Amino acid sequence: MIVLTGVSKWYGVHAAVRDLDLAIEAGEQIGLVGLNGAGKTTTLRMLAGLLRPTIGRIRIEGRDAVTPGARALVGLLPDRPPIYDDMRVEAFLRFAGRLRGMRPRALARRLEEVLRRCGLGDVRDAPLGTLSHGYRQRVGIAQAIVHDPTLLVLDEPISGLDPLQIVEVRDLLRDLRGEHTVVLSSHHLGELTQTCDRLLVLHEGRLAAEGTPDELAQRVGAPRELVVRARADAESLEATLRALPGIAEVRTRAVGGAVEAWVRGEGELRPSVARAVVEAGWDLLLLEARQSELEQALQRLEEGS
Repeated sequence: MIVLTGVSKWYGVHAAVRDLDLAIEAGEQIGLVGLNGAGKTTTLRMLAGLLRPTIGRIRIEGRDAVTPGARALVGLLPDRPPIYDDMRVEAFLRFAGRLRGMRPRALARRLEEVLRRCGLGDVRDAPLGTLSHGYRQRVGIAQAIVHDPTLLVLDEPISGLDPLQIVEVRDLLRDLRGEHTVVLSSHHLGELTQTCDRLLVLHEGRLAAEGTPDELAQRVGAPRELVVRARADAESLEATLRALPGIAEVRTRAVGGAVEAWVRGEGELRPSVARAVVEAGWDLLLLEARQSELEQALQRLEEGS
């Protein structure tokens, strides 16, 4: 468990972080949300042991975060991956493992697993300077997990990635869920809602709100959006969905041999939508929750906190 107790970080008269009290359970994946200057990066650096709180304490598995014992439990990916362009991928990861005090045999075994999980097998001998931005981010995550840390701290892990690369990194983060406690920040709120168990909303260094994406959406009144894809007649699907309680809007379009419907409404719509499609005898191909207006709603929450 990671526990922050009364944590504040001051720079002169400016408080980057104020009075944070948090408990993060083992295996949780936590997303930090906030405008620029909200205190996200400062919080991540304190969790990684790079900064000492001005007031308060951070404990990782019972150890003070700034001690060598606690820092050995942390893997960090800063906003710019800490890689050396002249080194090759495998050599760099081996170097990163040795810096963390890994023994040669354990490092050799772990290295193969990390290369596989991060999708780096095909470029293991490539110079880092020749890699695309997406591969460099993968290498950055690989060096952060090579020593199998308890806590993984990721600052903007999908920054600058194209849509395909974002999907690949999202899948990697989902694969890491449960094995490591993960705390990450991102300006892509939609990605955080798809990968994180809980969101922490920071505003001017304070914790403005916390909860699951669904809980925050309900608190700020953000409408729920669902994407439904089924093998059905468009008019029949639209009529069926419009008849359900809580549905405010339905839009449909043809996608290949199926129909995709965008559904807007209030509350938890997935059970009733899934039941309606199946009971109508249609094949349900996709049911995905999206909260397109959650980001604007959270900004209102921050400004009003």
